[in-house]
Amino acid sequence: MVAGALAQGLPPAPPPGAVSLAGLAAAGGSRVVSPTVVESPQARAELLVHAPAGARAGARVQAGLQITHAPEWHTYWKNAGDSGLPTELQWTLPAGVTASPIDWPTPRKFPIGNLANYGYDGTVLLPVTLTVGPDFRGDAIDIGLQASWLVCRRECIPEEGRFQLRLPVDGSMAGSAAAFDAARQARPADLPAGGSQVQPEASRLKVVLDGLPRPLRGQTLEFFPETPGVIEPGAPWTQAWEGDRWTASIPLSPHRSDSPAQMALVVAQADAPGQGPGLPGVRLEVPVQGSWPAAAPLPAAVSPALQAALDANAARAAAGGPVGAGSLTFGAALLGALIGGLILNLMPCVFPVLAIKVMGFTRPGTSAAAHRAQGLAYTAGVVLSFLALGGLLLALRAAGEQLGWGFQLQSPGVVAGLAVLFTLIGLNLAGLFEFGSVLPSSVATLQARHPTGDAFLTGVLATAVASPCTAPFMGASLGLAIALPAWQALAIFAVLGLGMAVPYLAASWVPAVARALPRPGAWMERFRQFMAFPMFATVVWLLWVLGQQTGIDGAAGLLMLLVALALLVWTLKLHGRSRLVLGGLSLAGLLWLGVTVGPGVMRPMEATAATGTARDGVWEAWSPEVQARYLAEGRPVFVDFTAAWCVTCQFNKRTTLADASLLADMAGKNMALLRADWTRRDPAVTQALAGLGRNGVPVYAIYKNGQAPVVLSEVLSVEEVRAALAPL
Repeated sequence: MVAGALAQGLPPAPPPGAVSLAGLAAAGGSRVVSPTVVESPQARAELLVHAPAGARAGARVQAGLQITHAPEWHTYWKNAGDSGLPTELQWTLPAGVTASPIDWPTPRKFPIGNLANYGYDGTVLLPVTLTVGPDFRGDAIDIGLQASWLVCRRECIPEEGRFQLRLPVDGSMAGSAAAFDAARQARPADLPAGGSQVQPEASRLKVVLDGLPRPLRGQTLEFFPETPGVIEPGAPWTQAWEGDRWTASIPLSPHRSDSPAQMALVVAQADAPGQGPGLPGVRLEVPVQGSWPAAAPLPAAVSPALQAALDANAARAAAGGPVGAGSLTFGAALLGALIGGLILNLMPCVFPVLAIKVMGFTRPGTSAAAHRAQGLAYTAGVVLSFLALGGLLLALRAAGEQLGWGFQLQSPGVVAGLAVLFTLIGLNLAGLFEFGSVLPSSVATLQARHPTGDAFLTGVLATAVASPCTAPFMGASLGLAIALPAWQALAIFAVLGLGMAVPYLAASWVPAVARALPRPGAWMERFRQFMAFPMFATVVWLLWVLGQQTGIDGAAGLLMLLVALALLVWTLKLHGRSRLVLGGLSLAGLLWLGVTVGPGVMRPMEATAATGTARDGVWEAWSPEVQARYLAEGRPVFVDFTAAWCVTCQFNKRTTLADASLLADMAGKNMALLRADWTRRDPAVTQALAGLGRNGVPVYAIYKNGQAPVVLSEVLSVEEVRAALAPL
């Protein structure tokens, strides 16, 4: 295991006397609890500061990271032993303030079979000393800490957090005095080397220590070298007392990576793993006598599980590409795009638009040639919109952006804009206003004067609201498109748009379709008004999507803006002074709301605060590290790649994936259920989708260690999932 790279930079300093919430990037499902606390199911990390006399120039302030481990979990000392990584602290401090290295408490030894690690369980504080130089100027010290730690049980999870607080120069902070006193007592005392020495032999390290403190004499000791990789921590070794001299013979590592001339080490009374640091000991820097034996090269071998995974990856690469794409030809991708485009017409927000346009064929006075022209214009609007979206997606990905199909609805601004548009369309269909009554006549009559242009814009609108979802047959086609040359990729996007436009195009060119429709009459007005309700339902859906992106405050802010917009539209139907006064007040209110609540509508929530360790029943939030942890435990993993704006995703979530008998079958297989939320932009989810040969949601994949992932269809059935579970 290696810890994830720390994100660079800290947020700007908070105002005096306040604490700023810093971001968190953690691999173990961590969440920000407060500005100085990050916690996960495995550990709780907190930034502590002890400054009882303030922090004026010349002062020395104690600071540190306190880690409280869950039972059976531990983190590591500066030398982790046979495996693991030490905790790292990176401080961001103002000019004139410096931080010392970690003053490591005495570690404990954690035997694991014939191996052993050095570290801490329970609660441990890793302290440093902050020195305020005489040249420091300021009323407060902004203390920033970026930390990473590896927390392990049988499996290991890298975690990291960013912390920041402001320490007033004239203030007093002494609430953590007991924790720092305990850390001071747990620190090994420095002891001069005196007559102590270590001497390497052919395969062992001979250690002789003189002058150890009286409480240690005659006790069984534990030996902790600060230089990693020198000894075999888990191998048996011998020790003995000769008066006040302690001797030991410890196996050398055959693959030693360092040959120090002086060895820093800690010895302490041996104890069973308990809670917190080990028993207090002493630290010595002992000279090395003689020369080190030659080290053997590292073995070129990997574990069977890793080798199986490598073999599976190689097999997939030899088969021609990512999962789900290797066997898909360009022709099959075009056919899948055509069928998927057809199915997009069943999206709840597209069908009303299509239905109203088709019903327009029943109006008298429109020639067959005009119908055909409108059909071609609608098709052009859809196809060109798909080409534009596809081209933009390909260009942004080529520029390094981690984006996928439906990326436009990952923007709160786009979602809010569509909600406004559908509200206006719904109000118009319901009869609250006519565009001719609120727009200049030259603009209001554009639809009547240019029906072909209106059909083109209708195609653009239908594409904007239908494209985010991946219909059946679309997933593999879109996944392949991203990996193809640009002209082939754009051909797939064009055929996808053509498939979506086919129903309207067929209705405009086949007179039998128009003849099959009911005769014109009063029912058309009722039908028009009824179609307002699917539009309002779409607005509700968009508000829910926005709530997933910006939180309940963002959704409530947009709802307030929509109410104010509806009031303004209503006032425009009034006449005389009422229209002038109420319309002016409504417009002023709308503008005021836009300034005050508008920014909150557009501001996405922090991903860590939004997801964290949230669970949906038996489902757990996905991350690459959580998935890897379950696979390392030997458990199969089912991942639901989903998004709030994907209608198909929500249908599957409430039907197949909520089936009690199917969930029981999954539990019987000891399967981990993870949900990868793509509602907001998430490069990790985008990368995982690309690894499956997909570029949009929904995607459902089953992973098992050492085997290629199994990708299921976009519209799930219980039988399909059960069939995929059978071989597990």
